[in-house]
Amino acid sequence: MKRFFFGLLTIALLLGGGLGITGQAQAAQKMNIRLAHVVNEQDGFHIAALKFKEIVEERTNGAVTVALFPNAQLGDERTLLEGMQMGTVDMGIITNGPVANFVEEIAVFELPFLFPTPEAAYGVLDGPIGRELLDNLERVNLKGLAYAERGFRNLTNSVRPVITPDDLAGLKIRVMENPVYIDTFTTLGANAVPMAWTEALTAMRQRTIDGQENPVNVIHSFKLNEQQAHLSMTRHTYAPAIFVMGLAKWRGLSPEVQEIFLEAAQAAAEHERRVNAEMEAGQLQELADAGMQIVMEPDTAAFQAKVAPVYTKYGERFGAYLQRILDAIQ
Repeated sequence: MKRFFFGLLTIALLLGGGLGITGQAQAAQKMNIRLAHVVNEQDGFHIAALKFKEIVEERTNGAVTVALFPNAQLGDERTLLEGMQMGTVDMGIITNGPVANFVEEIAVFELPFLFPTPEAAYGVLDGPIGRELLDNLERVNLKGLAYAERGFRNLTNSVRPVITPDDLAGLKIRVMENPVYIDTFTTLGANAVPMAWTEALTAMRQRTIDGQENPVNVIHSFKLNEQQAHLSMTRHTYAPAIFVMGLAKWRGLSPEVQEIFLEAAQAAAEHERRVNAEMEAGQLQELADAGMQIVMEPDTAAFQAKVAPVYTKYGERFGAYLQRILDAIQ
C-alpha cells in the first residue's frame, strides 16, 4: 500500500513539475514588441504596422502585444537598424535604401527603371530571390520578415516642371543615403543631396534643397505640395520596404511565434500594397486640387537612356542577382 501511495505521489510531483515548466514557457512568450518607423500615421508604413499588430495580437490571443512608434520617435532609419542590431529596438518597417547600407546586394532593387509594373516587383520580392536577400540580413544581426513597399518613386521640386532629364540640371534633390540613388540622380544631371527623411523635411521648408523623390503616398501624407509646386510622375524606381527585426530578438521567439510573425508580416505587406494602389488616384487628385502642377507623362525613354551608366557601374557589383531578376520579369 505504501508503495502504491509513493507511486501516486511521484506521478503527481512529475505532473506538477511538467505543468510548471509548461506554464513558464508560456509566460516567457508573453511580451510586448516595439515596432518603429519614421513616417506619420497616414502613411502606408503605418497601415502595414497596424495590420501586423492586429494579426499578431489575434493569433497569439494577446500574449504578444505590439506597440507602434511612428514619426521617427525612436530615431531615423539608420538609427533604428543599428538599434535592432544592439537590441534596443525590437523591429521596424524600413525603406530598402537604408537597409542596403548594411547588406549591399539588396540595393539591386533600387536600380532605376528595373521593374515595369508593381506585379513584376511583387513576383520577385515574394519569390526565391527576395527571400534569399532577406536571409542575407542575418549576416549583420538582422532578420528580414517580408517586403512591404515604399512604392514607385516620383520627383517633386519647388523650381520648375521636369519633363526631360535636362530639366533636372542644377536642381538640389534630396535622395536616400544610398549609393545607387546618389549615382542615379547625379547621372541625370541633378545635384544629389543624401540625407535622412527627417532632415529633408526641414530642408524643404527652409529651401536649402529644391526637391526630393518619393511615392505619391508620401508626397500626399506629408503635404509636400505646401513646399513643392511641381510633381513629375517619373516612376523611376520601385522601392520595397522591409519588416525587419533584430536577430537576437527573433531567436528569442518560440518557433510557433516566429511562424506567426512571418505570416503576419507577409499579410500586412500585401494589405499595404492593395491600399496604396487603391488610394493613389485620389491622392493625386487632392494634390492637384491643392495647386500642385503634375506632369503625368514625362519623357520616360529619355530618363531610361540617361541612366544607362548606372547599370554599367552596378551590373558587375550585383552580378547574378541582377540577371536573375531580369530573367524573372521577362
